[in-house]
Amino acid sequence: MRLVVERLELDDGDAWTATPARTSLGAHEIDLSVADGWGDDGVPGVGPGAAETWSWSVARSAPGVGAVRAVRVVFRVLDARGPIRMLRHGYQSWSPSDVAVFGVDRDPSLAPGSVELIRAINQADQRIVTHADELRSEWVTVLVDDDGQPIVVGFDGGDRHDGTLRLRTGPSGVELCAEAFLGDAVLGSGERRTLHAVTVATGAPVDELLAAWAAMVGRRAGARVDAGHQVGWCSWYHYFHGVTRADIDTNLALSDEWPFDVFQVDDGFQSAIGDWLTVSERFGGDLPSMAVAIAARGRRPGLWLAPFLAAPDSRVATEHPEWLARGVDGEPLVNMFNPPWEGGRGGSMYGLDTTRDDVREHLRALAATLVDMGFEYLKLDFTFSPSFDGVWSDASFTPAQRVRAGFDAIRAGVGDDVFLLGCGVPLSNSVGVVDANRIGTDVAPAWSLGPVESLLAGYAGTKPATRHAWSATAIRSFLHRRVWVNDPDCVMLRTSETELTPEAARTWARAVGVSGGMVIVSDDLALLDDEARSVLDEAIALSQAADRAARVGDVATCPDLLDGPEPRRLRSVAGDLVVETGDGRSTFRTAG
Repeated sequence: MRLVVERLELDDGDAWTATPARTSLGAHEIDLSVADGWGDDGVPGVGPGAAETWSWSVARSAPGVGAVRAVRVVFRVLDARGPIRMLRHGYQSWSPSDVAVFGVDRDPSLAPGSVELIRAINQADQRIVTHADELRSEWVTVLVDDDGQPIVVGFDGGDRHDGTLRLRTGPSGVELCAEAFLGDAVLGSGERRTLHAVTVATGAPVDELLAAWAAMVGRRAGARVDAGHQVGWCSWYHYFHGVTRADIDTNLALSDEWPFDVFQVDDGFQSAIGDWLTVSERFGGDLPSMAVAIAARGRRPGLWLAPFLAAPDSRVATEHPEWLARGVDGEPLVNMFNPPWEGGRGGSMYGLDTTRDDVREHLRALAATLVDMGFEYLKLDFTFSPSFDGVWSDASFTPAQRVRAGFDAIRAGVGDDVFLLGCGVPLSNSVGVVDANRIGTDVAPAWSLGPVESLLAGYAGTKPATRHAWSATAIRSFLHRRVWVNDPDCVMLRTSETELTPEAARTWARAVGVSGGMVIVSDDLALLDDEARSVLDEAIALSQAADRAARVGDVATCPDLLDGPEPRRLRSVAGDLVVETGDGRSTFRTAG
């Protein structure tokens, strides 16, 4: 199987014949060039196998301004033998990744009853696909046929725009579209935008090709990959929204015998979504004294927030309505729905307009204030919010630039030494600004999925389940220490108030360990016994060993990545884990 460039496209369907030169049609102009090697500098011999990198840009050549939804390089797929399998890499932290069969599987947006809000959360382009057989992957993909020789196709970044890979049947057969998604960004007369280069690589095992791609992305973006190995505690998976200051103090008092570096207070402390500096009456206390108490125990104070969202009844929304993004109807844009948050509209949340200078200054000042209070570790959640279609003050921003602008403002506020953990984040947008990213769905005190709400039609894989977290951890293992530190999500240690069997809990703890990622406990420490401590100690030892190796390039791999819809194996210098995905049983062999 091989890929050959066939044409260029704009989102409106106008097309050019593709040549490695400048091409014009109507109001737009595209430069397209190709070079051998990894990266748009075209350096031969850097990376395994054979690679070619397509560099391109788009400009508005006509007078006036015009919006560009997307630009595509369309590759024709030739000489495929048997069914084509595609790695569908998810858009944001919780978006599922899997291996789909072209002509058999379908894009989740086509599911009956799919909801635009859920599509917007989980895809760069929130519209329903127009091709019935189309499969989508975000940022990077792998194609393989019965010959078994993988082809990796990926964008070299994501801070300027998102990149979507679309496999579908076109006018002359099967084609792969590498789409620079600009999301209706407005270009001025004569304005030219350099797009993220697209690299096509083959001729080596898939783990080597993905490793080389991720390393290239990390180098080009100045990835923050040097943070220390993280072990800690957070409040979420036992207390959820009901956490109180008393719960924090109780667990903090019990933590002296536990090997935690970080102690993080999660969702539930805030007076309202958007009002992050004041706690609710139910929670009690105040943030500065809590940070002092955590630091006094020798732990790094950590705090969760969803910085780009605001509840309708929050002070930030009512005092600054001009800070809110708008829908086409002129009303505030709803960018999240979470009933436990309440907020005056039953859990519907508004999004802040990160294209505004004053909003970015608000985010910078908020972050700086939290650091002044003593918080040295911030978990930034639901950060997909600025990516939605809507009316934004500066229409020249792409969705990716809106997300990145918010993150950059927070990084400016906290400085270089504070640890930033992204979550619910469009992954490609955040390389170079976060220290770590959640790379899967939430775990849960259960292995597999229960009944799924109709709201999630087509996107059931986003629902919290430990099985979903396992799959993401295996598939995205190649990102660790190349573009950030991987956060697989919390280990689950308790044996009461849980549906996880002891074996499934140990399987998940070992998966976290073998991956080399962060190890965070989220149980009421009073519920944990000596066996739980043994499980944690093993996970930490495995993770530290795997992470040390990752620092010098020996990152965990998923040996059966392309064998089926979800993986069963994860391997690193720490050991080899084989998981029975149906119930969480596993076999584990230590390295050597």
